[in-house]
Amino acid sequence: MPTVTVPAPEDCNCFAVRSAARHVTQLYDQLLAPVGLRVTQFSILAKLRRRGPLTINALAEDMVMDRTTLGRNIQPLERDGLIRIEPAPSDRRAKELHLTKVGEKRLQAGLEVWAKAQARFEASFGTKRAAELRMLLRAVVASQFTPTGRDARQ
Repeated sequence: MPTVTVPAPEDCNCFAVRSAARHVTQLYDQLLAPVGLRVTQFSILAKLRRRGPLTINALAEDMVMDRTTLGRNIQPLERDGLIRIEPAPSDRRAKELHLTKVGEKRLQAGLEVWAKAQARFEASFGTKRAAELRMLLRAVVASQFTPTGRDARQ
């Protein structure tokens, strides 16, 4: 039987991105905890604040997240009164997410803490490198790569 060389996990693009994401997420989650938010929940509230009411499908697409994962993240936000879910006016079958006044206040409280997390990350990693990293990560998301393995340009 031929010997198969197993690559080091560090050489896997997915492993590297996910490891970095977990590392950075820990920082943001730790700092946002006193406000009662996780960074994903903070991001959902921020998206709704910037874009206005969004359907679950539109928000999932914006967040590059599947509907099931998004659903798990919005449940505590709805339970705590930070968002409300209503039928979409354009299609009553679709559900639309709205930021509530309570959610607006929680987001406002989180903004100061989020800014501290940003500053701490950039102080450690470098402001210029952080900007370059965000640019590269946006390029990954915008690339024609698709999870099905078929290049969208084909």
